[in-house]
Amino acid sequence: MTKIEQYIIDKIKTLRKEHCLTQLELSQKLDMSDSFISHVEAPSKRAKYNINHLNRIAEIFNCSPKDFWPDKPL
Repeated sequence: MTKIEQYIIDKIKTLRKEHCLTQLELSQKLDMSDSFISHVEAPSKRAKYNINHLNRIAEIFNCSPKDFWPDKPL
């Protein structure tokens, strides 16, 4: 996993917890498999967010997709 992938995963995980959503609930809001978020958040799994996921997650959290990215390159 790259530094940028981990950064984005961690950022979304923090938002998920701030909004009191479980991995299952966020997976369901994305219309993905029940285990999707748990696979993305698990370092041993290969699942990652794509651009469409990031856009949909931004809609769910009422923010911009760019809010998931660092201010400077990693």
